[in-house]
Amino acid sequence: MLLQKQTLTPAARKHFNLAADPFANDITQASDVFVSQDIRFVRETLWQHTKHGGLLALVGESGSGKSTVIADFKDRLAREGRDVIVIEPSVLYMEETDTKGKTLKSAAIVEAILTTVAPKAAAKSSPEARARQVQQLLTEGHRAGSRHVLLIEEAHCLPTATLKHLKRFSELKDGLTPLLSIVLVGQPELRSRLAVNNAEVREVAQRCDIVELPPMDGVLADYLKFKLARVGTDSAKVISAEGLNALRERLTFARRAGNAKSAQVMQQWVSLAYPLAVANALTAAMNLATTLGAPVVDAAIVKEA
Repeated sequence: MLLQKQTLTPAARKHFNLAADPFANDITQASDVFVSQDIRFVRETLWQHTKHGGLLALVGESGSGKSTVIADFKDRLAREGRDVIVIEPSVLYMEETDTKGKTLKSAAIVEAILTTVAPKAAAKSSPEARARQVQQLLTEGHRAGSRHVLLIEEAHCLPTATLKHLKRFSELKDGLTPLLSIVLVGQPELRSRLAVNNAEVREVAQRCDIVELPPMDGVLADYLKFKLARVGTDSAKVISAEGLNALRERLTFARRAGNAKSAQVMQQWVSLAYPLAVANALTAAMNLATTLGAPVVDAAIVKEA
């Protein structure tokens, strides 16, 4: 289920007495980030992998808040003055195969490490020499007190060969200490690609921790209260308790599971109560409530919007 992008109208802002759109370009500092118990767990898992090394995959649906978690992580590094160097290969044109776009190969990761860790150093001419150069630079940085994190976004588009090679990057060590933490950020397809029964990437899958950003069903009221309070409004003045339940229901749908040809087909209830979907659904309902002259968004308006 996809929800079209919605924009809060000026009339709706006036109707609900909002100083600003609570969902538009709203995160500029750490205090702007809504933090639930699930998000705390994800943040701490990311932090521990940064400190101690290893492979971590951060998985979430489109609009689930992955980019916000990563931005918050970088902001924390800056605020706390941590000596952590984040290495981010460009994924601007990345696709899983070269027929669709441009694959991110291990050579590009090596180049990204070199240009990030030692931007003024001349890269060695041969692949073997560059590999040794990377290990030497990471070792020197580690002994000087730095930690290095290889962060790859849109990782569900990584080619299989590069996924396999990540194990080798994770095994770069200074004695017993890993020199490189690896964080992959991607959509749910990444979890499927890292399944332990996928023989092509089993060595990586067996070593990769996976943490997922879940939907906000249980904290939807707290999330909306937080968002609306930031623009000076009580959430109860925008959406009723019944409207909130209807919003939660609207973002939940049934999906068939099992073999359609067998008698074991079952329905699974799936929630899309992620920040982007919540924002679009509530914005549409607020615009409709304004048109109807309704004082708050109720269940009927949510269902009609």
